[in-house]
Amino acid sequence: MANDKILELRHHLHQHPELSNHEVKTSTRIVNFMETVQPDEIIALGKTGKAFVFLGKEDGKTLMYRAEMDALPITEETFLSYKSVNFGTAHACGHDGHMAIVSGLAQKISRNRPHKGKVVLLFQPAEEVEQGARDIVESPKFKLIEPDYAFALHNVPGIERNKILLTKDVFSAASKGMTVKLFGKTSHAAEPENGINPANAISIIIKQLNEMVNNQSLFTDLSILTIIHIRLGEIAFGTSPGYAEIRMTLRAFKDCDMVLLTRKAENIIQKVALAEKLKVEFEYNEIFPATVNDSDCVNLVKQSTIEAQLKYEYLTKPFRWSEDFAYFTQKYKACMFGLGAGKDHPQLHNPDYDFPDEIIQSGINVFYNIYLKINH
Repeated sequence: MANDKILELRHHLHQHPELSNHEVKTSTRIVNFMETVQPDEIIALGKTGKAFVFLGKEDGKTLMYRAEMDALPITEETFLSYKSVNFGTAHACGHDGHMAIVSGLAQKISRNRPHKGKVVLLFQPAEEVEQGARDIVESPKFKLIEPDYAFALHNVPGIERNKILLTKDVFSAASKGMTVKLFGKTSHAAEPENGINPANAISIIIKQLNEMVNNQSLFTDLSILTIIHIRLGEIAFGTSPGYAEIRMTLRAFKDCDMVLLTRKAENIIQKVALAEKLKVEFEYNEIFPATVNDSDCVNLVKQSTIEAQLKYEYLTKPFRWSEDFAYFTQKYKACMFGLGAGKDHPQLHNPDYDFPDEIIQSGINVFYNIYLKINH
């Protein structure tokens, strides 16, 4: 079990969750804690992000660990003494636990500082909306860091506690939100022939999109399209609508399949819109590339797991959820791995989810063993 200071920090973070890009108090709390372990540098990144740097005495590799800071717009349903005090906001994905692990790692590094290179502990905002990692990678200040290696973990309910999950390929899927805007013409509901109602187009589009994505032979690996929201006109019984929106999530294990899925979906929608005499516009949000691990980094995690006397297994397929750590794996040698949260543990994003304190020390130990291999 992690020490009392780390548990106290985790519980405080859980009790005071903040949404993406609003992690102001969370950032301050992390800075206050990290100042007690005396990093050599503190770098502000993105809107609320912070990087804490430990410098070695000799030249060497730059090793980076990433923890997420943001919570979710979910109302917590637990009876914990440290239950969220911010109604409608909860750490239902375990980012409080991930921050606690990296903070515990900082404690150990402060007592055994790097001999060579440098270690960067990055606390990143806005993972849940993809913007956080992208903003940091694109930040001029991040050029001061430019890691040779980057590591992150994510807790995984449904898996035996403290078991490490590895993959030498894709860890989690690419995804993006697509918004389709259809522009027709309103008319009186008694005279729909005088307008252009997008309703028929919507039904055709949904049918054809489902047929396309159900033909998995078009893709190299799993590809999914999920309709999440439809808006058609206004609640006005005397008016035939002239505007509609369809929102959907596109998801694929391979980035090449995401490109293909996007193109095929756009082609279907454009053809239907043309046939129905509608104008069409596309918007994209929350764009996550696939998180693809570097095999050398995976081997470092494996050896560090063995040295920590923990069990491990290799994934047979990637996770369907997405992770913006992908923006780091795109540019740097990096690895994200799973940390079992318990076979019967509430699932991620559930209102009764709480990060298990019992797995914090395992995360710290694996991270620390990697550090010893690279910076000592």
